[in-house]
Amino acid sequence: MGKKILMVDDSASVRQMMSFTLQNAGYEVIEARDGQEALDIYPGSGASMLITDLNMPKMDGYGLIEEVRRRPGSRFLPIIMLTTESEQGKKDQAKELGASGWITKPFRPDQLLKVVGMVLGH
Repeated sequence: MGKKILMVDDSASVRQMMSFTLQNAGYEVIEARDGQEALDIYPGSGASMLITDLNMPKMDGYGLIEEVRRRPGSRFLPIIMLTTESEQGKKDQAKELGASGWITKPFRPDQLLKVVGMVLGH
């Protein structure tokens, strides 16, 4: 298996499509339904990257990015925001909190893989 990606989205269909796309490209995928579940999973996950939705119950993507960036050893973890939101102000806020990139839903599988590969240095 390739690098591990922690993928966070409250939509089961989005998680399924992303997992399928990433696993077919050789990545190992760990799924979480919201930011709080992702925070619980992250410390022992060995994830090389985090892909998160913005709008989720319990903890949104902004809160997740902020909390992950506070963790020791997570300063340089690549974090991609994958969301239906496309407003520049929301992108700027995510970047300020530590997001490495932004993909707008609906995404094309080749677009997702291109961004993931770029950010992970493939």
